[in-house]
Amino acid sequence: MTSKLDFSILKKFNFEIPPVGVKFLLNKPKGLSKLKKEMAFCEMLGEAQKSPPFYVNRENFSCMGPVILGMEEADPIFASGQVGPKDGIYKEARANRRIYNYIPKMAKGTVRYVTFSPLDKMPFEPDLLIIAATPPQAEILLRAYCYTSGKMITTKSTPVLLCAWLYAYPFLSGELNYTVTGLGFGMKTHKVVPEGLILLSFPYDALPMLIENLKDMEWVPPLHRLSDEEKKDQLQRTVEELRKEYES
Repeated sequence: MTSKLDFSILKKFNFEIPPVGVKFLLNKPKGLSKLKKEMAFCEMLGEAQKSPPFYVNRENFSCMGPVILGMEEADPIFASGQVGPKDGIYKEARANRRIYNYIPKMAKGTVRYVTFSPLDKMPFEPDLLIIAATPPQAEILLRAYCYTSGKMITTKSTPVLLCAWLYAYPFLSGELNYTVTGLGFGMKTHKVVPEGLILLSFPYDALPMLIENLKDMEWVPPLHRLSDEEKKDQLQRTVEELRKEYES
């Protein structure tokens, strides 16, 4: 099943790295090949950017991704916080273990397969669309997300298990989440994406609005096209016009 949404507007960005669609499934997907190797959950994003669509199951994970996906319980060695201090991420186990109280996770047993696809080859309706953007591109995307909704933009993450905030949190909450590449320990270790990009994860229910707003709004607002002096004049004219309307 191909997506009913028309994502062609995103081609105007000329993203250096292809956006990736992700879908969480209980049952085995049809028509897709299984990834033939093990890797970390965060690495699968990089793999999808350069590969045909594929799916993974528990056998493909070499990390704690299955815990985030509700495929298994956390190993006590990890959940007790013992690993972080050994790797120099947290000073003590008690600091590391705290994150297991609030990292978002899928309900147990509800996800057995995950599919990945670059946007231009995506054969399914995505649960998430993950975009690696430059700051100027991200500014447009974030503005489009708020253009008709007025939503507040927030970002949530932890130094480790960034995959929980990139995959589970947007899907479960329905809220956009984003980070800067190079901040997540796993993604930095595996060199998944070049550092300094804005990595945005859009949940499925935000995508229709995002697309329509990108079509409707000005990508470069008038004030961004003017000189400093012109900006002052334009702002003054706008305020004067609104004041006249208010006082009439």
